[in-house]
Amino acid sequence: MNKGELVAAIAAKAEISKAAAAKGLDAAIDAIAEALKKGEAVQLVGFATLKVAEKAARQGINPATKQAITIPAKKVVKFKAGAKLAF
Repeated sequence: MNKGELVAAIAAKAEISKAAAAKGLDAAIDAIAEALKKGEAVQLVGFATLKVAEKAARQGINPATKQAITIPAKKVVKFKAGAKLAF
């Protein structure tokens, strides 16, 4: 499912226009992104929990040259599925 299909599904379920559904989806995505950028966890009960985690720097190997390289530390978003996503 792509964003257009998700907007159409939201519009159909909520019985609103696609424009309103797109505006709501964009607002939700922006709010989630802002919270994660601040380092806050986002918990959508029953659906998922999103939080920022630190990945430490580590050693890797460049597959083209086989030389050792240092992969820098970075922040990643961790996704933990909720009960509604259990299959």
